[in-house]
Amino acid sequence: MKIRVSAVQYHLRTIDSFDDFAAQVEHYVKTAAEFDAEFVLFPELFTTQLLSIGKPDNRREGLPITALPGFTEAYEELFSRLARSTGMHLIGGTHIVEEGGRLYNAAYLFYPDGRMVTQRKLHITPSEVKAWAMGAGDALSVFDTDKGRIALLTCYDIEFPEIVRMAKARGADVIFCPSCTDDRHGFHRVRYTCHARAIENQVYVVTTGTVGSLPTVDFMRGNYGQAAILTPNDVPFPPGGVMTAGEINGDMIITGDLDLELLYEVREKGSVTTWRDRRTDLYTDWS
Repeated sequence: MKIRVSAVQYHLRTIDSFDDFAAQVEHYVKTAAEFDAEFVLFPELFTTQLLSIGKPDNRREGLPITALPGFTEAYEELFSRLARSTGMHLIGGTHIVEEGGRLYNAAYLFYPDGRMVTQRKLHITPSEVKAWAMGAGDALSVFDTDKGRIALLTCYDIEFPEIVRMAKARGADVIFCPSCTDDRHGFHRVRYTCHARAIENQVYVVTTGTVGSLPTVDFMRGNYGQAAILTPNDVPFPPGGVMTAGEINGDMIITGDLDLELLYEVREKGSVTTWRDRRTDLYTDWS
């Protein structure tokens, strides 16, 4: 079975209203639909663009991060509607939600029938704690779709091999990794570990990040991003394990086909069989 996926290099720019945000999102979704994508991945924290709408009495000053949960209902309605109208699975990047007075960074999956599920970011960076007092999710989920089982692991999460091994042990063949990084160091940490997780677990990893700038939104003034579809590094796949990648910091969408049968093949008789050959007598088997 093959799955066609698209990943959006979302261009952050100052906007005047939620309608501006919705129009930009719909543009990317319709573009992916023209390529017959079945899954579309948006980046982490791209809804911070809504904070650039600013305060009514001072549009030059962005809203604080605590204002973002106020857009949750409109965000969910927008993506649910677009998923239903296109028949695609939309991974709506991440959005900040509030529960019990605490903020959480939640990845969303919207199914073609409009229903939605979420995965909160499990590992929180020091800057997220210091700047936003962000809370951490407390459970890993994998999600069944009519195209296979997937997991949503956000940015810093992919840097921890244990959590990806757990997702693979629970049957995930594709890891979607929305990210948001502000410089080359952060970008390459995420990118290199995405490659490592694909090799270790013989899974596909689809990742993307924000590009552009929000001059009035704290901690979102700089973005360095690139979308990529990454594969195990073995003979049936492209050399280097990169199926396709975007232009760094460009406003664009990439698209590629994930062949799940190739994953099953290399796990059984690849040049290396890293999943099968794990030494569970020496270290914890996360399955």
